[in-house]
Amino acid sequence: MLDHLGFGVSDYARSKTFYEKALAPLGIGVVMEVTPAQGAEHDAVGFGKDGKPFFWFGRGDAARVHVAFATQSRAEVDAFYRAAIAAGGKDNGAPGLRPHYHANYYGAFVLDPDGNNIEAVCHR
Repeated sequence: MLDHLGFGVSDYARSKTFYEKALAPLGIGVVMEVTPAQGAEHDAVGFGKDGKPFFWFGRGDAARVHVAFATQSRAEVDAFYRAAIAAGGKDNGAPGLRPHYHANYYGAFVLDPDGNNIEAVCHR
């Protein structure tokens, strides 16, 4: 199951303003923002509902996509990372906690052959 997706934008402020207005009628709004000072790669904003961000973007390469797959355990995150690296993926963040998202956010990030950022995440 997909947990969330994200992509880069060329003008963070303009995109944030656009999506705040465009998604409001759907009941989707800003749930979280993260910054490099908090440990994120770049300024990013997560839109969602009911406290769960599922639509992210941030400053970065507009051609690069981020897809996160939800897992049931941290062991599955670890297994994903090992398998993806063995398959030729490139490390983009070893398995571990990412407390700048929330206290139990455990994820691993791998770049696929085209440079897309693929993640496995466990929220437990």
